[in-house]
Amino acid sequence: MRTVVGLSGGVDSSVTAALLAREPGETVALALKLTEHRAEAAAQGRACCSTDDLLDARRVAAMLGIRCYVLNALEQFENEVVQPFVQGYADGFTPNPCVTCNEKLKFGVLLDQALALGADTLATGHYARIEKRGDRYALLRARDLTKDQSYFLHHLTQAQLAHVRFPLGDLTKEEVRAMARELGLMTAEKPDSQDVCFVGSAGAAAYVESRGAAPSAGEVVDMDGHVVGEHRGVHAFTPGQRRGLGVTGPQPLYVASIDGAARRVVVGTREEASRGAFGVEQARWIIGAPPKDVFDCIARPRYRHGGVGARVTVIGTSARVELSESQLGIAPGQACVFYDGEEVLGGGVIARG
Repeated sequence: MRTVVGLSGGVDSSVTAALLAREPGETVALALKLTEHRAEAAAQGRACCSTDDLLDARRVAAMLGIRCYVLNALEQFENEVVQPFVQGYADGFTPNPCVTCNEKLKFGVLLDQALALGADTLATGHYARIEKRGDRYALLRARDLTKDQSYFLHHLTQAQLAHVRFPLGDLTKEEVRAMARELGLMTAEKPDSQDVCFVGSAGAAAYVESRGAAPSAGEVVDMDGHVVGEHRGVHAFTPGQRRGLGVTGPQPLYVASIDGAARRVVVGTREEASRGAFGVEQARWIIGAPPKDVFDCIARPRYRHGGVGARVTVIGTSARVELSESQLGIAPGQACVFYDGEEVLGGGVIARG
């Protein structure tokens, strides 16, 4: 039996590879090449997606005595992940490239190649769990909720889950690092990547500008449409943002919405900038269909959100989400993921308007 492990050169995938290498059968590592030059990654302060990470992946594989192949995914990463991210920000959205990367690359390119190599399973270092429940697979949150990555995986299908394993799903990050130290893995103390891996420490706005895609300046208006200031480009803002607005008022102001076409940023009080209902597009469901046309759940409108009660009304491939409490920072372009307890039901992309 052959198992493929996605090896990124980080501590999580390294421990995953080590756990798989102990099992009967053959373990083969696959690493994705996503960037061309290590200098580019270093200059941007990135903690992953660099050439150095590929070298670390190969070193870890050599230490474990398993073969490691590198897949050149430069074109797919640029076309499927980076360009939509840049254009999304330029249009006034707040896209989540990690969701897209998981869908298109890690469980697209990587899984397809694993199956092409004759493997039955692709194992990755994601913090999430999979359970077989009767004739279906359930995607669950990780035991370590501080590292849980199920939010990024809501697009997975039953066919994909049948061939995927998450060996770290029942472990905490501290336990994973302890295992790495015990095994003598060179990645044991390697720092985790932060936020969007290819953007780096300068932030999304600076990255968009470096790609020459920054839109022109525009107006900052209040909830009544009165001009209260100017901004340098909608790509530098996201709903719920408070700092860097360049305007003041009798109460703290937050970004309420962004009109990319008009290059306009709308600001208001915390209450005015909060939303209790919104639409989602491109809805995907783990079992292939929603549980009901109308159902109650816990919604996570962004990755770092703990979850809020919601009623979801499904309308074809879209849905209407009504929250039990209004929330700040409902950002078009971000994913909203629906949970039944610890189980992922599905999710979609928050729509504008």
